[in-house]
Amino acid sequence: MITVKGLTKRYARNTAVDHISFEVQKGQIVGFLGPNGAGKTTTMRMLTCFLTPTGGSATVAGFDILEQPLEVKKRIGYLPETPPVYPEMRVGEYLSFVGQLKGLSRGDLESRVGYACERCSVADVRNKLIGKLSKGYRQRVGLAQAIIHNPDVLILDEPTAGLDPKQINETRDLIKSLAGDHTIILSTHILPEVSQTCEQVIIINKGKIVATDSVSNLQHRARSGESVLVEVGGRNGNLDPAAVQRKLEQVAGVNRVIAKSDGQKRAIFEVESGPNKSVRGDVARAVVESGWDLNELRAASMSLEEVFLQLTGTEAPAEMEVVAATAGGQKE
Repeated sequence: MITVKGLTKRYARNTAVDHISFEVQKGQIVGFLGPNGAGKTTTMRMLTCFLTPTGGSATVAGFDILEQPLEVKKRIGYLPETPPVYPEMRVGEYLSFVGQLKGLSRGDLESRVGYACERCSVADVRNKLIGKLSKGYRQRVGLAQAIIHNPDVLILDEPTAGLDPKQINETRDLIKSLAGDHTIILSTHILPEVSQTCEQVIIINKGKIVATDSVSNLQHRARSGESVLVEVGGRNGNLDPAAVQRKLEQVAGVNRVIAKSDGQKRAIFEVESGPNKSVRGDVARAVVESGWDLNELRAASMSLEEVFLQLTGTEAPAEMEVVAATAGGQKE
């Protein structure tokens, strides 16, 4: 559905996007991630024909962004971070206006407006002024205008920015429901949103693609060895976490032991082994033979935040740190 080959955008001496290539299959939801200034928005603006690339090529639904930009625009629904709505217009009036701009016939216009309102759950505010709506409703109206002409591709830039947790869940469910009918590229800082919504992830850093894969595969690739979480309990409420950590560090094949929590009754450690090393059995024996209780032993998956930071070599933006705790966030 989308094929990008060597796409490049330069501004004088600055290269914003540097020979990137990727493919998105029909009906997929793909997360497009990267630090501030990585080139995400520039890439999306080139795919939507708002910017002309310096080099390379891209096709959307079989049409070339350079040679057939009008055909590409007909097949794309675009929701920028700030929804392109007119506060003085009513919802239905605005959607009819957008539908006319996008070339819908009079016969199709009313049915498409009704469909978009129902699909995006704004039918109950169809006759209200957009300026009187909450941010969550305005975001839904923005999504409704993006799908009004039934595009093959949806490009969504921070679609849940600034929404409360309930609105985030509703918008996330709506986006997932649109997959299959539409191919979706989702740019966001909310990493839990990507892991819960997207089938594939593209990570861009300093204008270059650094990873393209599923979330689970990225987590597996980023962690070269095995990592397990171990919860150790002390008998009679007596536990020395430092002694437990030393014992775990002595297990053959263990590279590193990280204390996650400690106390007099129980402690949790993350135990990392070397490549192709399985240490679960030896770790369990070391705990039990030392006279401690083995409360839990399970695989520790690498979070998408950790994968992102490892691949981009950056510190987490403030928005991302908030997201990790609240599953909410702000802009790119």
